[in-house]
Amino acid sequence: MVDTPVISNDCFALPAGVTWTSVDKAREHLRAAVDVVVASETVETGKSGGRILAENAIAARSNPPYANAAMDGYGFAFDAETPSLRLLDGRSAAGEPFADTVPPGYAIRILTGAKLPDGVDTVVMQEDVLIKNNQVVFAGGLKPGANCREAGEDVHKGQVAVCAGEKIGAPEIALMAALNIPEVKIYKKLRIGVLSTGNEIRQLGARAEPHQIYDANRPMLLEMLDKWGFETVDLGHAMDTRNAVVLALESGVKNCDAILTSGGASAGDEDHLSAVLAENGSLDIWRIAIKPGRPLALGIWAGVPVFGLPGNPVAAFVTALVFARPTLLKMQGAGWKIPAPTMLPADFSLTKKAGRREFLRARVTSNGRVEKFESEGSGRISSLSWADGLVELPDAGVELNKGDLVQYTPFCAFGL
Repeated sequence: MVDTPVISNDCFALPAGVTWTSVDKAREHLRAAVDVVVASETVETGKSGGRILAENAIAARSNPPYANAAMDGYGFAFDAETPSLRLLDGRSAAGEPFADTVPPGYAIRILTGAKLPDGVDTVVMQEDVLIKNNQVVFAGGLKPGANCREAGEDVHKGQVAVCAGEKIGAPEIALMAALNIPEVKIYKKLRIGVLSTGNEIRQLGARAEPHQIYDANRPMLLEMLDKWGFETVDLGHAMDTRNAVVLALESGVKNCDAILTSGGASAGDEDHLSAVLAENGSLDIWRIAIKPGRPLALGIWAGVPVFGLPGNPVAAFVTALVFARPTLLKMQGAGWKIPAPTMLPADFSLTKKAGRREFLRARVTSNGRVEKFESEGSGRISSLSWADGLVELPDAGVELNKGDLVQYTPFCAFGL
């Protein structure tokens, strides 16, 4: 499927004797366990938006390619003693440079972006001059080189314009186009399958009995992955039988570089995902000191990583942000990315016991404070829609009062 190294079967194994894993340790382990698993391809620069650069983009020319005027005015060779300058016939405009040399004591009409003619190193703005009897007169105080752009002051030919691992957007395309980089090498999109498991799961629009629930995780995860720039593969829903889970995984590994599942990842009677991974591939169940989302099953099936997320949608959402996203980004070639939080005053108070990292659904109020959702229960799916980010509380115990600073990360910083 790919021509890059395959992730080893034991990459997710924790050291012997480890029962609880902190968020930081889990991230460190994941970061070390995976590498890029997709090949690269070359595409036109204008069609590379949203993709990850596989090698440095090198400037084929300088920007600007020549010294030019930063604004409309009159160009001349700087001389602090010159009170006025003789105006030459002609002008220098963008795309229509003045071909001759401007002698000392003379000025030439020049427009924004126009190449500086030979003999010109300074431009006086047209608003600051008086033209009288074919003389250009202006007040003193102008510095040499004023209102001029040097050749290559932005980027010099041969410099790295955009680094490998960067996601290409409109600004990067503009820069590479200006530097005459017609095509770039990018990573192929990581293909990620999403599978839901459980006898209680019903598809949207289908009839549901009181003891059944509709599948919220799969459409949620597919949307998150799409926003992160991955190619998604809907693996559907598997019932709680070993055969159904095996068939779903076998289908997934044929077309996917990684698989996200939800439900069936613990060690209960109906947790067949864990059972089949343990019997036919590899399985490591991490008990992470986090709320929400304590259980996280990680395995390899036919060389393809499988991330077993919790069945609770809120826990699946949080663990996808905290663990799956940075891991998948590294597998895509984008490097390991954890968004930096912003410190904002809390609009709430609480007491938290030591022992685990907590992520509160929160949003910023009109006065710049952060309020949390009324309930910390992970069954409240509406809290995800209500919130616009997460407040991260440390592993240690916390006595938080209104006005205390908290770590807040908006969903947009997670790429949502």
